[in-house]
Amino acid sequence: MQASDRFNINSQLEHLQAKYVGTGHADLSRFEWAVNIQRDSYASYIGHYPMLSYFAIAENESIGRERYNFMQKMLLPCGLPPEREDD
Repeated sequence: MQASDRFNINSQLEHLQAKYVGTGHADLSRFEWAVNIQRDSYASYIGHYPMLSYFAIAENESIGRERYNFMQKMLLPCGLPPEREDD
């Protein structure tokens, strides 16, 4: 692998990370990564009607109530963020 190949790969990765928030970056904490995954999952459940209806049937709730519950869970999907250590 040549230096130009490495530069090209890094520039492509930086472009993807700028375009899509969920791809992460070097300074992303474990908590922030987990929040991105959870929010992406809930958004997918809300956006795909068959999945939403599956969850509604499984939990014996209406589809509207299940959509509302997923939207509420998107606010703090992994609980409160951990305390940051200031160095």
